[in-house]
Amino acid sequence: MELNIILLPGDGVGPEVVSAAVDVLEAAGDRFGFQLKTREYKIGGCAIDEFGTALPDETRDACQRSDAVLLGAVGGPKWDDPRAAVRPEQGLLGLRKELGLFANLRPVRSMPDLTGASPIRPDKLEGVDLVVVRELTGGIYFGKPRERTSVNGEIQAVDTMLYSESEIRRVAHLAFGLARERRKALTSVDKANVLECSRLWREVVAQVALAYPDVTLENHLVDAAAMYLINQPASYDVILTGNMFGDILTDEASMLAGSMGLLPSASLGDARNAFGFPLGMYEPIHGSAPDIAGKNIANPVGTILSAAMMLRLSFGLEAEARAVESAVEQAITDGVRTVDIAEGNESVSSTTEFAQFVIRNIGST
Repeated sequence: MELNIILLPGDGVGPEVVSAAVDVLEAAGDRFGFQLKTREYKIGGCAIDEFGTALPDETRDACQRSDAVLLGAVGGPKWDDPRAAVRPEQGLLGLRKELGLFANLRPVRSMPDLTGASPIRPDKLEGVDLVVVRELTGGIYFGKPRERTSVNGEIQAVDTMLYSESEIRRVAHLAFGLARERRKALTSVDKANVLECSRLWREVVAQVALAYPDVTLENHLVDAAAMYLINQPASYDVILTGNMFGDILTDEASMLAGSMGLLPSASLGDARNAFGFPLGMYEPIHGSAPDIAGKNIANPVGTILSAAMMLRLSFGLEAEARAVESAVEQAITDGVRTVDIAEGNESVSSTTEFAQFVIRNIGST
């Protein structure tokens, strides 16, 4: 079985964590009998430098022809001028839109061996195992108009939050289906007391819920959800929310795990690959971390676990995905730590060293 994977290392620590994840995938392939066919393309800041655009046509076309995409991170201070017409983030947002990736799955789980790395009290972390389903191609990140205008001698800026019934319905069905496979509880997060978009969101989600009578639906306002994520995180199973709210809440939720470097994600849509599975894009939730780029100290766990999600969701390789996840957990149980999750006098491993520990564990299971 040959897996046609497009690699988009991107900027900052992206190349380092993607390289680590590919090493783990190749080791898993050696163990389980699949092969990787990988090609690397540019996106984000490095693409702007070479092509003048954050999403070159050749990158887009290659991703559309692939079975799955593994992405590192985009952005950095070099391209961080808010007045710039071309920005690295446009590459990521544009690719999500071009591939129709309307749902982003972000699992969050607290590992017992890492509770000390979290700023949250250990008793609050017991039993935390949730998934945030974030709508990815609508909302305020894509709504029009988006502009600056001069009114009465001063500059005004406008961003538009826009959702249609169909956009909400399709991601809600995906989230309810996921909840049905888990603990059968779904929390829809919105701001229905203020926003018209959120009122529509709540109405459509309630309609979709009728098709899933075995799943319990609860609605939380986003400000309350932000509090409950810290105060009672284990009460959540599947969280369904819009683009901006999901972006913010999952960064908060990363502290439940102990570090943003630990969290993976999968972006899915309706398109299918050559194997009949979703043509997904997989990436850690963290940014490009330019302050540590090139130092070989970035945490590769989020990218490695994203690769495991890719094996499961885009290729149907459940046993292989579980083997990678178990190997990561074993490394952490054995005390392997990158600098962001190390405590006290614990020894610190580099990005590549952590990946090698994971690879050894794949070979020993």
